[in-house]
Amino acid sequence: MFILYTLIALAAGVALASQAAINSQLAKAMGDEPLIATFISFGTGALLLLVISSIKTDLLTQLATVTQHSWWKFIGGSLGVLVVFTTILLSPKMGITNMLFFIIVGQLIMAMIIDHYGLINMPVREVNIFKLIGLAIVGIGLVTFFFGDKLMKLFH
Repeated sequence: MFILYTLIALAAGVALASQAAINSQLAKAMGDEPLIATFISFGTGALLLLVISSIKTDLLTQLATVTQHSWWKFIGGSLGVLVVFTTILLSPKMGITNMLFFIIVGQLIMAMIIDHYGLINMPVREVNIFKLIGLAIVGIGLVTFFFGDKLMKLFH
């Protein structure tokens, strides 16, 4: 099952990089307006989810329970809007690879904090030396990616 989950996660990574490129072109087509592109992106996604959820689940019954849940459980969509808007805004300015490096580093840092403390009702997965070494390796990779060519020129 782990292999299947890994493949799904890799597919999501492919989708995120592709989405940034596609949505930045949508923004360009919409008069260089990343907010409009974000709105259209989420609108089309919401319509697709409405259709799939209506077919595959008891959507109306679940929607009737919305008021019974804590407010903070509903901010995920807003965070998603922030991520999509950020990718639309930054991918043409920084390049998709550069932008995604910083997004991934931010994800890893926050994920380690959430896992270590079991925040947001997630299971505790304590940070250990190997996870910190792994994060440091990612950081070294990031520095190498961004500054490796400049560092090589210093030594020649």
